[in-house]
Amino acid sequence: MDELVVTTVVYLPPEETYDFLIDFPRYAKYSEHLRTVSRRSGDGGAGTRYALRFAWWKLTYTVESEVTEVEKPETIDWRIVRNLDASGRWVIEPLDEVPSDAPDDVDAASRVSFEVAYDPGSANEGGLDLPRFVSFGWVLDRLKPAIATEAERIVERVVEDLEGTHRPIDLTVERRS
Repeated sequence: MDELVVTTVVYLPPEETYDFLIDFPRYAKYSEHLRTVSRRSGDGGAGTRYALRFAWWKLTYTVESEVTEVEKPETIDWRIVRNLDASGRWVIEPLDEVPSDAPDDVDAASRVSFEVAYDPGSANEGGLDLPRFVSFGWVLDRLKPAIATEAERIVERVVEDLEGTHRPIDLTVERRS
């Protein structure tokens, strides 16, 4: 399993951040490769299932995810239930003090982490229509760095949308294989 954790600070309290992050269908606008997120069942909380349609290079691929547990306003856990072995979570932690570099009008801040664990080799190869002379291994070799870049992009765009303004965002990225 490969693991990736992207962490940053958001200038909002955990409750507002949680309410924003629980809305999975909006994620398609933050991702370069996620085309659509469609709710299959549920009310958005634990047990809700979504179909996520990705497009990258000449490939399209759909996975089904499920929200497995929610603890408002601290965590949102999910897992992929079809076509890939992956799981993840959003973790939202209140900060006792607002960072010194925050704008003057900020009165609350949270540390937000996007964590994901995945096995790229578990992708259902039969669900891919690969171009002639392109191997599944070749696709995997190029996909791994794209996943990390995409996770960073998503967190940056989520923060910008959450706060309603663009600012330089410090990300901490941890990768484990």
